[in-house]
Amino acid sequence: MSDEASSPSELTVRLAPGVSEFDAKQWNALGGDRNPFVSHEFLTALEESGSVGEGTGWDPVPIVITDASERLLAAMPSYAKGHSQGEYVFDHSWADALHRAGRNYYPKLQIAAPFTPANGPRLLLSDPTLAGHLLKGAEVVCEQNGLSSAHATFIEPEQVPLFEDGDWLMRSDIQFHWLNRDYDSFDGFLGELASRKRKNLRKERAAAQAGLRIERLESGDIKPHHWDAFWEFYQDTGARKWGTPYLAREAFTLMGERMGDRMVLILAYDDDEPVAGALNFVGADAIYGRYWGCRRDIPFLHFELCYYQAIDIAIDLGLPRVEAGAQGGHKLARGYEPVQTWSAHWVADPGFRAAIADFLEREREGVENDQVLLDNRTPFKKGA
Repeated sequence: MSDEASSPSELTVRLAPGVSEFDAKQWNALGGDRNPFVSHEFLTALEESGSVGEGTGWDPVPIVITDASERLLAAMPSYAKGHSQGEYVFDHSWADALHRAGRNYYPKLQIAAPFTPANGPRLLLSDPTLAGHLLKGAEVVCEQNGLSSAHATFIEPEQVPLFEDGDWLMRSDIQFHWLNRDYDSFDGFLGELASRKRKNLRKERAAAQAGLRIERLESGDIKPHHWDAFWEFYQDTGARKWGTPYLAREAFTLMGERMGDRMVLILAYDDDEPVAGALNFVGADAIYGRYWGCRRDIPFLHFELCYYQAIDIAIDLGLPRVEAGAQGGHKLARGYEPVQTWSAHWVADPGFRAAIADFLEREREGVENDQVLLDNRTPFKKGA
């Protein structure tokens, strides 16, 4: 790919071979200090472990803006993609349509935290006026290198207007987030639920915990043998869901070393044997439940480790929400509420762009209808 995307007189917009090229402090000052998945530590752990890069279909090509002194002013975590795996915003039908028209959909440009369906900034900015330069840079990178399109996924709501101002196509979907209404305990949260739902959750927690010891590990408490156990769980889940786990074993070691103070590992033990685990990341305003796995199937243990323990952590830390990953309508009955998520799309071919714009308009109507239906099915007391 060509190195230059655009060059305003006082700024340089360029491609870099990876986030590892940049100073961690400068990178994190643009947003990585509040969102773990765009942090220098997380993104470089993926690069250095081989979870992204050669052979993965995720080739790091961050687009950055620097000044004359090479100071980092803005950045976009970007990847040249040869497939649509690990994104959680599904565009396979778009790829098929373009292929049937005799055109190539891949490679494309993906602006994202790899393998991570969690909201966050996709434009890392020291100054909001630089947003347009980054978006134009992405467009020029696509045009100069024959990429069909650019896609920014799981954009935090505050940044949606920046993409709209850039005339990118907007797409919405629904996730289920737990929202902390200043609860002082899990029981305080349960008190807001309808009686039958409240009883069901208590029964689930009791059944999941019966005969097990559940341990919450943070920062320096997480040792190599804990990662070894969790890696076994993660591999099992990854093999069943995706065929091959996305993250290399080394990624967990590197993340633990570099950002252990922003991670909480929950392990369940039967006597001294670890039988299941869930890994959470801590942001400035959310707990993010990311990876889960088990050695054997235990009723309700997935809900306990992934949903209820995350609620406990959020209450303990005073954080306003839990994001527990993509999909999962079963979260609704457990107090997780439907929330809109957003992605933005730039398409090089005008005809293809028009077709996608029409598709998105019709899809958006369906998402809005789903939102209304789901809002009416939450387990909270009516009027609460």
